[in-house]
Amino acid sequence: MISAFSLPPTLFRYLAKSYLGNLLFMAAILLGTIFMFDLVELLRRAAKREDVSFMTVAEMGLLKLPEMALMIAPFIVLFSALFTFWQLTRRQEVVVLRSSGISIWQFLSPIILVAMAAGIFMVTVINPVSALFYSRYTVLEATHLNQQLDMVAVFDEGLWLRQDTNEGYAILHAAKIDVPDWRLKNVMVLFFDEKDNFSQRIDAAESLLKPGNWQLKNAVINRPGLPSEQKSLFDLPTGLTPRDIEDSFSSPQTMGFWSLPSYIGTLESTGFDSTRLRIHFQSLLSQPLLYAAMVLLAASVALRPQRQGYTFAFITVGIIVGFAVFFMSSFLQALGASHQIPVFLSAWSTAMLCLLLGIAALLTLEDG
Repeated sequence: MISAFSLPPTLFRYLAKSYLGNLLFMAAILLGTIFMFDLVELLRRAAKREDVSFMTVAEMGLLKLPEMALMIAPFIVLFSALFTFWQLTRRQEVVVLRSSGISIWQFLSPIILVAMAAGIFMVTVINPVSALFYSRYTVLEATHLNQQLDMVAVFDEGLWLRQDTNEGYAILHAAKIDVPDWRLKNVMVLFFDEKDNFSQRIDAAESLLKPGNWQLKNAVINRPGLPSEQKSLFDLPTGLTPRDIEDSFSSPQTMGFWSLPSYIGTLESTGFDSTRLRIHFQSLLSQPLLYAAMVLLAASVALRPQRQGYTFAFITVGIIVGFAVFFMSSFLQALGASHQIPVFLSAWSTAMLCLLLGIAALLTLEDG
């Protein structure tokens, strides 16, 4: 592919600026539409709660917006590229560029670079912000929309878990975890009431996760102002399952790009399966390549002379391709999470296939 610097600087800036403007315009339109629909849904859910104000609901909608931006970013790149190419074709600028001896690859280079720069920005800046905002959104949702708030965190010193109880909530800590049997060692459970007042503490040498409860063995119960009480078995009711716990601490939405590698290492050192997070991390790394592929696919379906009368049909095909890319990506990631295919293929296949498809289509349809 010919280097982008072989283009005249003025032309390079013009093409890059045109695409960047359309990219920002398309992002504003799509995100604004999503925000309005999401706001209506949050208002519907908050209608039964008199203590939830409109400002709180609006804050929740805004906190969720960066996560939605990451989800629809490939669509934004694709649609803005389609719109840019349609504009250039309608104004006959593509014909002028071709007649001046500029190949399709030179013509596309500034647009591809802008798309890849947008991908790097989304991964390194928007993704960490999204993780922070989404964590705050989860807390507000649990607080104001009456959702159960169960939190799980894994650190080098062990597992921390928060779950609701009939009288308030409990915080459980285990120094060691045997994942296949979900056997926790050196367990401590702190109980609090609904007003965050400490009520009791239980220490146990071992705990097993049974259906409907945590079974604590050799438990020592300490309550303020009362002597210690020992029980060979103590059942702590819970609605959590092993899948719920794994999903809680491996949720990609709450984990930023820069903190993912260290957190994956922590999970693996404690014996937990980190496949979902490794797929998510590799998928983030592939985003700039995927955005470049979206531009090539858009060019292959939209950069056609209007006299052929196929512009609308090609754009329709481009939109269909965009949704196909989304479902293919989700399908491959599901296969990777279930250990059917390697992590690298699960995360990178969509970007590489789309890139190769776009290049093949342009080589077939264009003489550049």
